[in-house]
Order: sequence, then C-alpha cells, then structure tokens
Amino acid sequence: MTDNATAGAAESVVPSTHVPSPDAYVGDPAVRAEWDGRYAERQQLWSGRPNGALLAEVAGLAPGRALDVGCGEGADAIWLARGGWDVTALEVSGVALERAAGHARDAGVAVRWVHAALADAALPPASFDLVSAQYPALLRTPDAAAERALLGAVAPGGVLLLVHHAGMDTHEAHEESGFDPADYVWPSMVAALLDEDWAVEVDEVRPRVAPESGAGAHHADDVVLRVRRLR
Repeated sequence: MTDNATAGAAESVVPSTHVPSPDAYVGDPAVRAEWDGRYAERQQLWSGRPNGALLAEVAGLAPGRALDVGCGEGADAIWLARGGWDVTALEVSGVALERAAGHARDAGVAVRWVHAALADAALPPASFDLVSAQYPALLRTPDAAAERALLGAVAPGGVLLLVHHAGMDTHEAHEESGFDPADYVWPSMVAALLDEDWAVEVDEVRPRVAPESGAGAHHADDVVLRVRRLR
C-alpha cells in the first residue's frame, strides 16, 4: 500500500504510443518484481490471442468503457479497443506493459495503461461498463480489497466478467513453486460479496476455448462468473 496511490495511478495512465514509466508503479514492489521476472524469462508469455470466454461473453454487449484487470501482453485490451471499447488496462508488470503498449501501437489502437496493483490503483469508482478479469492473480487480503475493487469499478448497469481456471482453488499448496491457492482471490469469493444491487447472469464451469500455446494452455475448464450491477 502507498499513501500517494491516487497521484501515482494518475501518472501511470499514458497513451498507447508510450511505454509506461516504472517509476509510476503503484503497489507492492515485490509483486512487480516477481511478475517482471516471469515475463522476462520468455519473449512471449501468453498466446497473443484474446481469451475465449471474453469473446463469448462480450459479444452481445454495447461498447462503452472497459477495464482490463491484469492485461498481460495486451491481447484482450487490444481486441476490446478494436471493437469500439474505450479501454483502460491495468498490470503490475512493467515488462508486460511495455510489450502490450508495443502491440497496441502496431495494431493502431489507443489504450490507457495503468501500472499498478488493482487494490492500489485508485481507479474512478463505478465508472466502467465492463470490468474484465481473465485468470487474474489477485492476492487475497483480510479486508477483501481486491474483490471489492473489482466490484467497485463497475458502473450501474455494467458487467463484471471474472474467469479463472476451474479447480485451482482446491489444489494443495505447492512448496517447490510457492503456489498456495489460499493466497489468491477466486470467483466464489467475489460472488460471496454480492448483494441485492447485483444480478448473476452466468456462474458456471465450462470447457475452455484454449490457445495452442502460452502459459496456462494446459487448463481444460473455466469458471465463468458474469454479474451485472443493477444500481
């Protein structure tokens, strides 16, 4: 957490033709370093194609303001921008954002890049018609900060689309890799916070439209949670 989160997040929103400055990052430096290291290990971490669940669930929505949470190398953000959405894309890794900004520039689309952790980003509340979080690695906290940030970003009438790998939340902690499901936010945790201001439109496990390459391609099923804010 940081005392100047609002100022830092504002500074980290830049045109797609510019590389976001590492100095503008808002969040835990250790998390940024971890993800920068993962991206730096490979020239391309993900498939470069937009996620299948996003394509399926957004197909019937009228374009508006969209927030892409954990945008990675930018495939989802670019696809949304090409579809007429006004896109803000958030990511903790500066390495990933540099690649994403380059891909957006090559595609000729404009995206606002935010170099921040979701809970620290100080995004304008209730202002996005679509909040998309595709397989996000959101750290769990006692105050449910990430879950509340996801819900809090959605405008009245807007949609939160949260997609994750089915069954990962029940895995045993893996000592060698350091992965412990108890450390992360899962769709069920977000669903547990919903009240009468929300309508659940989709809450199901379905076969994943999996890319042929990229990290995570081996996961076969998705948990898809799509909820609409009524007011």
